[in-house]
Amino acid sequence: MSVKKGIYIINGAERVVMSEYEKDTLASVLRRIGLTSVKVGCGTGQCGTCTVLVNGDPVRACIKKFRDIPEHTRIETLEGIGTASHLHPLQQAWIAYGGVQCGFCTPGFIMSAKGLLDKNLSPTREEVRDWFTKHNNLCRCTGYKPLVDAVMAAAALMRGEISEKNLEFTVAEGGSIYHTRYPRPDALYKVLGTADYGDDLALKMPPGTLHMGVKWADHHHANILSIDTSEAEKAAGVAAVLTYKDIQGTNNLGAPMTSKMSLAKRVKEPVLCDTKVRRIGEPIALVVADTDENARAAAKLVKVEYEVLPFYKNILESFKPGAVSIDGEAPNDLLRQPVFKGANTQAIFEKANDPDSGVYVVEGSFYSSRQPHLMLEPWSLQAYYDEDGMLTVNYKSQTLWAGMVNVPRAIGVSPKAFRIIEIPSGASFGASMDHHAVAMIAAAEMVVKRPITWTQTYEETQRFTGKRATSYTNAKLACDKSGKILALDFDNAIDHGANANSAGNLEKKVVRFIGYPYNIPNIRGLSRGGLSNEPFGVAYRAYGSPQCYTSSEQLIDMMAEKLGIDPLEIRYLNCAKEGDLTNNSYPFKNYGIKTMINKLRPYYNESLEWAKQPAEAGWKRGVGVACGGYHVSTPADRSEIDIELLPDGSVVQYNCWEAMGQGASIGTLVHMHEALKPLGLPVEKIKLYQNDTKFCPPTGPASGSRSHYMAGNATILAANDLMNAMRKPDGTYRTYDEMVAEGIPTKYHGEFSTVGLYKAIDDFTGVGDPTPDNNLLAIIARVEVNEETGKTRVLAIHGIADVGVIGNFLAVEGQAYGSMMHSIGFALTEDYCDEVKKYGSPLGCGFPRCNDVPDDIEFEFQETPRKTGPHGSGGASECFQSCGHAAVLNAINNAVGVRVYEIPATPDKIKAALKAKAEGRSCAPERYDFGEDYNKILDEALERARTEQKHVETAEEIEEEIRSGGH
Repeated sequence: MSVKKGIYIINGAERVVMSEYEKDTLASVLRRIGLTSVKVGCGTGQCGTCTVLVNGDPVRACIKKFRDIPEHTRIETLEGIGTASHLHPLQQAWIAYGGVQCGFCTPGFIMSAKGLLDKNLSPTREEVRDWFTKHNNLCRCTGYKPLVDAVMAAAALMRGEISEKNLEFTVAEGGSIYHTRYPRPDALYKVLGTADYGDDLALKMPPGTLHMGVKWADHHHANILSIDTSEAEKAAGVAAVLTYKDIQGTNNLGAPMTSKMSLAKRVKEPVLCDTKVRRIGEPIALVVADTDENARAAAKLVKVEYEVLPFYKNILESFKPGAVSIDGEAPNDLLRQPVFKGANTQAIFEKANDPDSGVYVVEGSFYSSRQPHLMLEPWSLQAYYDEDGMLTVNYKSQTLWAGMVNVPRAIGVSPKAFRIIEIPSGASFGASMDHHAVAMIAAAEMVVKRPITWTQTYEETQRFTGKRATSYTNAKLACDKSGKILALDFDNAIDHGANANSAGNLEKKVVRFIGYPYNIPNIRGLSRGGLSNEPFGVAYRAYGSPQCYTSSEQLIDMMAEKLGIDPLEIRYLNCAKEGDLTNNSYPFKNYGIKTMINKLRPYYNESLEWAKQPAEAGWKRGVGVACGGYHVSTPADRSEIDIELLPDGSVVQYNCWEAMGQGASIGTLVHMHEALKPLGLPVEKIKLYQNDTKFCPPTGPASGSRSHYMAGNATILAANDLMNAMRKPDGTYRTYDEMVAEGIPTKYHGEFSTVGLYKAIDDFTGVGDPTPDNNLLAIIARVEVNEETGKTRVLAIHGIADVGVIGNFLAVEGQAYGSMMHSIGFALTEDYCDEVKKYGSPLGCGFPRCNDVPDDIEFEFQETPRKTGPHGSGGASECFQSCGHAAVLNAINNAVGVRVYEIPATPDKIKAALKAKAEGRSCAPERYDFGEDYNKILDEALERARTEQKHVETAEEIEEEIRSGGH
C-alpha cells in the first residue's frame, strides 16, 4: 500500500491528510477525517449526494481520485459553510422552503447550489435547474421544485433584496402551528450535515467492530446441491461464515397466507437460502470479517453447486402448465381475489353485441412496470448487544414493530430480548417495509457476539430490495351513449416476483381502486397473485393503486374518444356523488371529487388552448387528465403513543412513527402542540423521542396514509388524559412538582384503534368497508411528444387534492411534488430487471433528473374536514402517486394519437406505435393469458361464498341498510 501525505485547505483551514494513493477517493478521505456530510449514494458519480466544492467547482467526490488533487487545493464541504447559530442563506432557505425531506441528498445539493451562487448571484430558475441537471444532483423526495425555490430565495437574501426575517417562521404567543408552514424540527441537523445515517454510524462504531459480506445467488432459479464455505473460513480476517444451518430460528420470513382464496398456507422467504434460489440477489451465505474489504473478498470464496432450473421472467411464463414451483411447494398461481357489485355485468356486455342496445364498450390489455423505489441511500445497518444485553439493530425500518414479530421468529431470539432502532433514513417509499436485512445481520450477531456493521453498495441494494409489483390487466368498460358508466369487467394478475411479501393485501387493493373514484353500478372482476423469478413485490407509495389506474384511467379516455365526449366531462359525469357506493358496495368516505373537477376546469380550458398553440418543430402538444385517490388506514389498525410531563414543564412524546423523510417529526410536533394548546406550551417545550422499540410503543407502520390520522388521534387521547390529570378544581394546571407531590402520574398512554369499526374486504365477494377515510386527487398533465424520436417531455402538472385539513403544508406539498416525479418516472422511464450493469445505478434505472420534471407543478387543496380525523385531518401521501402517470399517458395519446398500453412509455414504444398507426395497424397487446379461466374462478368463488358463509351480503342489502340508518 502506497500512502500519500499532503496539506489541503479544507473548509478554510490547512489540514494534513494521509491517503492511500491507489484506492482513496475524495469522498473516502473526507469521510475518514470526520466530514460525514459527504454522503456516498450510488458510488458511480450519478446521484450527486457526495458533491463538494474543489476550488469553487462542484465535484462528485465518490469518483474523484484523491491522488489527482494537488496539495493546497481548496475543498469545501457542508460542515464549513454555516453553524447552528449562523446558517448560510442556502441552509436557511432549505429549511424555510421544505427542501429537506429525508435529507440524504441535502448536503450535495446545498454545496452544488453554493457553487452556482458563488459564480452567479442572480440565476434564473431555468439556470438553477440546468445546473442541477448538469451536475447530476438527484433527489427522489422533493420533485426538485422546493429546491429551486430555496436557491432563488437564498440568492435574493444574499443580494440584500429580502432579509432573514423573510425566511423565519414566527409563532404568535398562544398561536397554533397546525395548518401552517412551520419548519421540520429535524431540518436543522440535516442542513448542517450532522445527521448520521447508516454508513456515517459505521465510521463511528467502537474499535473491533466487524464487517459483513454476502454470497449472493448467481442464478435466477436453481436448486442448491451444495455450499462449500471452507475457503472462505480460512480467508484473511474472517471471524465467521454463516449458512442456513447456522440460523437458529425458522429461517423463514414468509408471512402466512390468510385469504380463503389462497392456494398455499405460506410462501418461503428464507433468511439464507437452503434448498434453492428463486432470484438473482438472494443471500446464500454471510461472511463476518475484520474489514469490509476482507468480508467481501471472503464471500466470493464461498462455492455453490447448482442445478439450474427454468427462469420465469414473469407470471405469464410461470403460470403455464408444467412450470416448476418457484417456492418449491406452493403453486406459482398463488391466490385470487374476486369482486362482485350489481347483478347485471355479464348481461350488459352481452347487450353490446346488439348495435341498437345503446351499450358502448372499450377494452384493452395493460401492463404496469416493476418500478424501483430508487432511494439514494444504500442499505446500511449495525447490530450489537446493548447495555442491557438486548440484541439491537440500527435500521431504516418503515414498520418497526412488525420487524419485532417476524425477525425474532425467523432467527430464534426472544422478542423481549430484541430491539430495532430507526436511524436517520435516506428515504424508503415502502422498500424498508421488508426486514430481510435486519434478520441477516442479527443472525450473524448472534454467532459472533461482537458489533457488526454492514453497508451495501448501491447495486447490491438495487438487487436485494423489492420493487413495485408488476401488473397485467385485461379490462373492458361499458357506457351508455351519454358516457354514463354501466359496467366494468376485469381480469388482473399481480406478479409478486420471487416471494409473496405483499400477496393477498395487494390483490385487495386492486379490487378496491380499479375505476375509483367513479360510480360503477356493475362490476365483475378478479385479481390473481403469483410468483416469478424477478425481484419480489413490496410496498411502494400508493401501493396497488397505480397498477389499477394504468388500466381504468386509460379506459375512461378511450371511452371518451369513442363517444366524442370531452375527457374531463366524462369523468365529471361519473364521479361518485353522495349515496353512490364504492367497488366494494359501501359508501365512499368523501364525495368531494365533483367539486374538485369543477375547480380544475379553468386550468383545463387554458391547457386545451395551450395545446392548440404551435410547439417547436417536430413536437406535438397534448393534455391528459386523471382522477384517483387512496384509502387511510385499515379495519384492523392500532396506534399507540406515550406522553410524559417533565420536571422543567416540557412534554415529551414517545412514538414509533417511522421517519422516512415524509414528516414524522413535524407530524408529531404539530399534533402535540395543537392537542396541548390549553396548556399554552411554547413549541420549544415539546420534545420528541421516536423510533426505538425499547422505549417507544407500537405506533404502526409509516404506510397507507395512516400515520398522521392514527398517531394524531392517539396523541389527542393521551393529551386529554394528561391535561385532565393536571387540571385543578379552579381550572388552572398543576406543575410537575405538584403532580409528584400529590402522587399523580406524569406519563400517559394513548391508544387509538379501528378494530371492529370497519369491515374487511371479503375473500370471496370483494364486499367490504375497510377504511375510516379516503383521499382524492384530480390531475392534469401537459406534455410534448417528438414524433420523430418518440421522446416525451412533461411540461406542467396541475392537481387538486382533498386530504382533509392539512397539518403542515411543507410536508404535504413535499409529498405531492415528490410523487409527481415518481409518477413521471413510472410513466416514461422506470422498469427494473436484473441486468446488473444497466440497473445497478440510478440513471440506468431511469431516475428523472431535474430537467425531466416540470418546474410548473401546482397543487390546490380542497380541505374537507374529516369527522373522525385528528384536528380534521385525514392522510395524504398515497393519493399523490396514485394516478399522475395515467394523466401523462392520456396526454401522450392526446398529443400524437397513439396509446401506450405497457409502460413505461419509452421513445421506442411511442415510435413503434406511431409506425403502426401510419400503417393502419393496432399497437395494442393481445389479451394476456393467465391460465385458468377467470369465469370459472369467479363462479367457484360465488359458490364457496354461499356454502362457506352463513350469509353473503349483497349491494342491494347494503343500500337498504344505509337508507334505514345502518352502516
